[in-house]
Amino acid sequence: MPGFEVFGEEEKKEILEVLDTGVLFRYEFPEQRRGVYKVRTFEENFARYCGVGHAQAVTSGTSALKVALTALGVGPGDEVITQCFTFVATWEAIFDVGAVPVFAEIDDTLNMDPADLEKKITSRTRCIIPVHMLGAQARIREIKAVADKHHIPVLEDTAQAAGGSLDGKRLGSFGACGTFSFDSVKTMTTGEGGMIITDDEQLWRSMSEYHDHGHDHVPNPGTRGGEGRNFIGFNFRMMELQGAIGIAQLAKLDGMISSQKKNKAALKQAIAQIKGVTFRTILDEQGDSATFIGFFLPDAEKARAVNKVLAAGGAGAIAFGSNTWHFYPKWEHLLAGSTLAKSGWPFSGPDGKRRVIYDKDALPASAALMDRLLVYQVPVKLSEQRLAQMVAALDKAAQI
Repeated sequence: MPGFEVFGEEEKKEILEVLDTGVLFRYEFPEQRRGVYKVRTFEENFARYCGVGHAQAVTSGTSALKVALTALGVGPGDEVITQCFTFVATWEAIFDVGAVPVFAEIDDTLNMDPADLEKKITSRTRCIIPVHMLGAQARIREIKAVADKHHIPVLEDTAQAAGGSLDGKRLGSFGACGTFSFDSVKTMTTGEGGMIITDDEQLWRSMSEYHDHGHDHVPNPGTRGGEGRNFIGFNFRMMELQGAIGIAQLAKLDGMISSQKKNKAALKQAIAQIKGVTFRTILDEQGDSATFIGFFLPDAEKARAVNKVLAAGGAGAIAFGSNTWHFYPKWEHLLAGSTLAKSGWPFSGPDGKRRVIYDKDALPASAALMDRLLVYQVPVKLSEQRLAQMVAALDKAAQI
């Protein structure tokens, strides 16, 4: 990770085919583009790879969440349950459709705890968003069982787990739909960009129309100016250059994951020597995308001491318990209700009354896990020199 490590002639070839046509827009200009439809091809290839019927490309993983939530009918007055360990985009998208994020605890998978999920469901819950965080599987079957019991759709946030699977089924394909990110640090990347997958044709059609200002994409003599609109939409279109890169990167994804698995195994062997260390629970090692390796120390004090030694050796790990992008108690703007809107929206309603307040201490089980957690991002390419440096640092940490 990330995919730019393996940029090469394949990406250049796909990009040049776009530049040769001069058409960057994913729709129209049939004569000029001479049959080159890169975004459409990327969608078809990605759907086939994931084993689903439909894929909708968009501008980012964040917009993928918003488009999917909108197509699912989520809006003001609704609640959406997600997990407290995720990137801020997950709950930003919930707010952006007018709904209220509700945060569930995580367990030792570092993903949503199905037992706590059930406790958070109310009469206003309209969607559940588990996140396959740090490249590995959430307990999606258990989560889906809880959701099905309450007749609530599941939207899988698979932003960090492209190529991952559980018991041979691709992550993102268990729920009503699944979203992916292809930003600059993802295992497969288009610089920016995202995708939504689904087996529901009507849901896909709604997403296709909404992401393009509501255009129904029905062929007609008036071309784009003659299309109808069933509802309002917005612009979240992917352009042809991103689609071109996506085609090449998707073809390399399994190879990148294979390399990450090899590198992760080497790191795990060295980490295992640290006294008291345990590893994050991976539900299906074969289906792990091996994007990250997470490990726990017995307590927060030991985790800090170990990471201090690792940092001194040039191999410091990520302490996500202190990370301000990914963990609930560190989202100061969420906790403070900070917004540019003079009305206070989305934290306050049109009447000025506060509609939601978040307590930083509301999720103690997750905090206890995160305080003991250290994580390495696993590269696609790991040189012998860099591996030796990391192993040496881990060996020193094993002595404390």
